[in-house]
Amino acid sequence: MKNLNLDYLESFAVVIDSGSFSAAAEQLQLTQPAVSLQVRQLERSLNATLIERVGRRARPTAAGAALLSHAHQINAAVSSAVDAVAQQTTGTAGRVRLGTGATACIFLLPPILRELRAAMPSLEITVTTGNTAEIARAVEDNTIDIALVTLPVSGRSFEVAPVMNDEFVLIAPREMKLPARITPEVLASRPVLLFEPGGNTRRTADEWLARGGVSLKPLMSLGSVEAIKEMVRAGLGCAVLPGMAVPAKPRQHDLIVRSLSPKLYRRLAVVIRRDKRLDRGLRQTLAALKALTAAKNDGR
Repeated sequence: MKNLNLDYLESFAVVIDSGSFSAAAEQLQLTQPAVSLQVRQLERSLNATLIERVGRRARPTAAGAALLSHAHQINAAVSSAVDAVAQQTTGTAGRVRLGTGATACIFLLPPILRELRAAMPSLEITVTTGNTAEIARAVEDNTIDIALVTLPVSGRSFEVAPVMNDEFVLIAPREMKLPARITPEVLASRPVLLFEPGGNTRRTADEWLARGGVSLKPLMSLGSVEAIKEMVRAGLGCAVLPGMAVPAKPRQHDLIVRSLSPKLYRRLAVVIRRDKRLDRGLRQTLAALKALTAAKNDGR
């Protein structure tokens, strides 16, 4: 190990993954000359050429490919060693800073966090809520480790893994007369409550209405799904909400729950920085969130 600098190894792997020194420099938050120097130093220490240019793309040589095949194992072994030391010195499994929307925080995360706590009682978990843009900026700034947000989200430094579809539904007071099919035209003639503007959830609903030729001015715009449901229960109007927030069979018989026509979904994804070092707690959290794919990907 004396000739293998782990920082240089990471720079090499990111260059290959991104395809260029400039893209790697952006992800690593280094200058391009610094990344080039680290790769040259790594090549010098191993006495081998590791990268070659094919057109405009940086690709591994045979020696580089051989090293790359071991890089993930090396990083995993180092992370495991660091975790082991941390547990001996601090007695903790680490800290995870998770960001998500308020709806997912209330209706999706509790069982996931319960299982994580059962598996790692000493794991410190903090949860921040906000819209996709706010949470994505926090991941980019490294003030949040991992996010579960509504697509779309973009960023060259992000790894984005879609995990589930969440079907939107209409909820209405029991006394509201509704046709069998809930189309945008139906909502145009009724008082409607929507999420406040600015987030992907509201934008998804607005786009669905626009595709149906409806430009709707909602009776109210609120930032809380629970507040919206209470307003509907009070008879103020109907609302379009993510399905995860509404039981398929409400325990109280004061709400009508209907699918929309055409059906409408939002897609949730896990977002993390590509260069994020995964300690034990973060690895477990990432795996738990990605497991939503198998459990929820068929919609509601």
